[in-house]
Amino acid sequence: MSSPQILYEVTDRVGVVTLNRPEVMNAFGGTMREDLLKMLQQAEADKGVRCVVITGAGKAFCAGGDIASMAEMQAKNDASVIPQRMKVGGQVVNLIRSMAKPVIAGVNGAAAGAGMNLMLACDMRFAAQSARFSESFVKIALVPDWGGTYLLTQVVGTAKAMELMMNGDRIDATEALRIGILNRIVPDDTFRDEVMTFARQLANGPANTLAHIKRAIYVGATGTLSDALQYEMQAQESVFLSDNAREGIRAFLEKRAAKFS
Repeated sequence: MSSPQILYEVTDRVGVVTLNRPEVMNAFGGTMREDLLKMLQQAEADKGVRCVVITGAGKAFCAGGDIASMAEMQAKNDASVIPQRMKVGGQVVNLIRSMAKPVIAGVNGAAAGAGMNLMLACDMRFAAQSARFSESFVKIALVPDWGGTYLLTQVVGTAKAMELMMNGDRIDATEALRIGILNRIVPDDTFRDEVMTFARQLANGPANTLAHIKRAIYVGATGTLSDALQYEMQAQESVFLSDNAREGIRAFLEKRAAKFS
């Protein structure tokens, strides 16, 4: 079930989670973090969903935290909600990474602060040509969160992560693609259609195999070569006699497209 601030719909086995505060560039406020976590948990549990897309309503993906609400907290000298907000953000990031389904960030516009790090937590990232990106925390003298210090460093390395996080300047989609933050740049007018076409392609793939590939890549990214080899062996043994592997091999030999269950 959707909430006013987070929309959720399923189309062609693709669960689309939409951040829905377009009047403030989808900045996180109120219970929006908790609602996002619930929608992602719903997508994870839904056996009819084979791929998840996270995107934003209106012209932005997500501007990060609601700065006006932060100012109100500072005026009251009240930081009591900070640990809970960061805990929920961490739960969102961990769920995206552990979910046995591909998660695509459909970055339809600006992604800043926590919005950029939410994007980085996703398995793949497609952006509209007009999208802009910023690790903007330093501009208001805050420290990057939502796992950004880990996620960005994994993608671009320590020196580039230091630069982006210490100056907080915006970069455009072309630069984000060049440094490896994005998989693809898509024209604004065809953005949603192209993201959904790719998501449907994954949704029609062999789900258990894709889950193993996702896990194997993250093992390879953070573990040792021995860890990766061990996981590959376990995963291959697990899928080799599956119905999908049998269908895939038959389809290859018969020179036709496979139809995975």
